Amino acid sequence: MDIQDYRAKIDQVDSELVRLYGERMEITREIGRYKREHNLPVLDTERERNLLNRVGEMVGEENENGVRALFGFLMSQSRTGQLLDGRKESELGARIRTALQETPQLFPPKAVVACQGVEGAYSQKACEKIFSAPSILYCRDFESVFSAIEKGLCRYGILPIENSLAGSVNSVYDQMISRNFHIVRSVRVKIDHTLIAPPGVRLEDIKEVYSHEQAIQQCSRYLEAHSGWQVNVCRNTAAAAQMVAESGRKDVAAISSAACAPLYGLNILATDIQNNSNNHTRFICIAKQPEIYPGADHTSLMLVLPNRPGSLYQLLGRFYAQGINLTKLESRPMPGRDFEFMFYFDLEASVYSPAFIRLMEELDVTLEQFSYLGSYSELA
Repeated sequence: MDIQDYRAKIDQVDSELVRLYGERMEITREIGRYKREHNLPVLDTERERNLLNRVGEMVGEENENGVRALFGFLMSQSRTGQLLDGRKESELGARIRTALQETPQLFPPKAVVACQGVEGAYSQKACEKIFSAPSILYCRDFESVFSAIEKGLCRYGILPIENSLAGSVNSVYDQMISRNFHIVRSVRVKIDHTLIAPPGVRLEDIKEVYSHEQAIQQCSRYLEAHSGWQVNVCRNTAAAAQMVAESGRKDVAAISSAACAPLYGLNILATDIQNNSNNHTRFICIAKQPEIYPGADHTSLMLVLPNRPGSLYQLLGRFYAQGINLTKLESRPMPGRDFEFMFYFDLEASVYSPAFIRLMEELDVTLEQFSYLGSYSELA
């Protein structure tokens, strides 16, 4: 036998597997109807455990893990089908369709927008890329931006979520776990860090430098080259510039945007001091209610998975089965819960795709904790 003969045998086996898969799914749908008619639960833990043990013994030790993973995914698909077959439409599916119908065709050019920091912050720059004429409500911290949205003080809020050099903004992710919001747009902002100081201050005069923790990480090599400086963390790069300007000292500087120099009467001592010139921060625009504008092809989700082997694998299999591309997977520990994590997903898929709606409904009815954070487009 040559390679083509072996492949022909594989093709025969695959054809039989496909036929049997379809037959199995049809039987599970009949079982689902029976369960609904007799008020039986969809999940039968003992039955699934016994089945996995049985197929593991049938295939032998060498292939046991693989066949258990295969049948775990098959049973997950079967349960999902049984849950969805008895519903005309999930609550989440209805909310997504309503948002698609009721959201205006054009994103608003004007709005009251909450931004963390003060005048000159990178959040302001992100805001002005999304809105042509925003009225900005400056907030002390990220928590206050979420609160401003929840209390109705403004329609939108701007938050940094990740940086190409320093990674995710964990303090924002931690807030997201307990907040009620929806993402309606995202934008990437080029970050060019500058060292600025009061007039007359020279590099050799500097003893202390102030900036946001992410900016400090992004400029770590430059700061290592000036190891004699004391580096202090501020809540925002623009706030650092403002504090340096108001300090009255002649031995301090701030790492901030170049725009903050004229804004606060400071001089630029060094430009482009970040570790890598390809430095971008991704910001999200949030609102209290879901708004899905035309062209939305990015979606964000948060969810908690059962603490058992294979649960993440089975979930990822659902994305693959629907042909949906994942662009980000982030996990954060759940407050007050040992060894449990909230998973954050970004995915690429048209919100108009039937496969997308199907997946959202699957996750909504099968996961104990699941949050659809919104579908949106991203500005470069």
